[in-house]
Amino acid sequence: MEIYATIWSLLPPLIAIVLALITKEVYSSLFLGIVSGALIWSNFNLELTINHVFNDGIVKVLGESSNIGIIVFLIILGAMVNLLTKSGGSLAFGKWASKHIKNPVAAQLATILLGILIFIDDYFNCLTVGSVMKPVTDKNNISRAKLAYLIDSTAAPICIIAPISSWAAAVSAFAPNGGFSLFLKAIPFNFYAILTLVMMISMVFLKFEFGPMKIYTTGAEQNKDPLYKMNNIANEENSKNNNTNGKVIDLILPVVFLIICCIFGMIYTGGFFNGENIINAFSNSDASVGLMLGSAVSLFLTIIYYLIRRTISFKNIISSLPEGFKSMVPAILILTFAWTLKSVTMDLGSQEYVSNLVKSSASGFQYFLPAIIFIISVGLSFATGTSWGTFGILIPITLSVFPVESTLGVICVSACMAGAVCGDHCSPISDTTIMSSAGAQCDHVTHVSTQLPYALTCAAICFISYIIAGLIPNAFIVLPISIILMLLTVFILKHILEKNKN
Repeated sequence: MEIYATIWSLLPPLIAIVLALITKEVYSSLFLGIVSGALIWSNFNLELTINHVFNDGIVKVLGESSNIGIIVFLIILGAMVNLLTKSGGSLAFGKWASKHIKNPVAAQLATILLGILIFIDDYFNCLTVGSVMKPVTDKNNISRAKLAYLIDSTAAPICIIAPISSWAAAVSAFAPNGGFSLFLKAIPFNFYAILTLVMMISMVFLKFEFGPMKIYTTGAEQNKDPLYKMNNIANEENSKNNNTNGKVIDLILPVVFLIICCIFGMIYTGGFFNGENIINAFSNSDASVGLMLGSAVSLFLTIIYYLIRRTISFKNIISSLPEGFKSMVPAILILTFAWTLKSVTMDLGSQEYVSNLVKSSASGFQYFLPAIIFIISVGLSFATGTSWGTFGILIPITLSVFPVESTLGVICVSACMAGAVCGDHCSPISDTTIMSSAGAQCDHVTHVSTQLPYALTCAAICFISYIIAGLIPNAFIVLPISIILMLLTVFILKHILEKNKN
């Protein structure tokens, strides 16, 4: 039976995702997905399967410079977070926040605001927002599941509508002629990113949760969230060895170092210091290398600062490095398996299958094509766990059907980006989803299961919005309609669920 470039090429990631959601265990689920893909690829030859899993899979993805850069970045961030805690900066910030941020609504809005401000890169966003806001959300009895959702919803969705970001650079690279201009034109039609923010903020103000998230929110409010209690116990034990005389500046300054250095690291890799303007520098940047270099410099500056301040001994600083690495091992292991699963899936021809699917949909469904591309993009991103890979496949296909100058072409490109972010948001094997779990110190499957109903609700409104956009290709008309539909959906859901409760 022919497997290559057929629907069977999407079977391995679907196996991994279904197993993860059923068993609540992500490591074995991902590994079984990898093995199933290798078995299909090798036609059930045991020797070829083993080689494909390890040599062509795990060893290959770990040998890629971009992946190594992300792993080093994670390790350095783990060390940074450990230093922030040992210096007493996190404790001081938590005390300051308890005086100034006195309710869950303010804490969640502060988390959203920080997530919006850190728009440079989604990896950087996930781990920085998590490390800074955990003390604040814990103080206000916000569940780690909700924190992970807030982090995830202000990572990729913000980056995909931020002109100065690694995502803008990636999209520009996939559209060879006028890529950056195309990205700017597509922003008002990127309904998933915009509506995610609308939904998230409206639910915070309405104090409304639904689905599995409501269970964790209620548990946190009653101080029964197992993740919250577990981390509080760990924090209490760790605080005995930490400096209790730290100041808020001991947390803020290292984070500022991190932000500035990572920005400079990215534009450095894009040739800014060789004469490129800042927009071209971001467009040409290598995010993984830039973040690795930036985080390394910021770690060095942080160590110097702490030694000058004498908030932490040199011995404790050095011990923070391996401790930071250990704290990131679960995220690194999941990422390694997720990258391997993506590689195995691509080897089965998933790119060609989706490419043929989009091209066949283009004839006869022109005005519904944005909605069709959105659904295909969601499915591919969900199955492969990569948004960049998804719009890397679909944007060139879309531009071959519609010219860049066409408004419908811009809407289709935007639908592709929105669907990629949506599928990435939902997928248990997405690196952004994994890092959001790590940043919030939330169980990964818990994060996925609590976030999924929210993401799917937003996706449904987006699908309707793209049908309208195909018929009325005007952002000034369609965007307000989509925002009103999103707000109405939240209000109606709240009314129905509260009525059923009573």
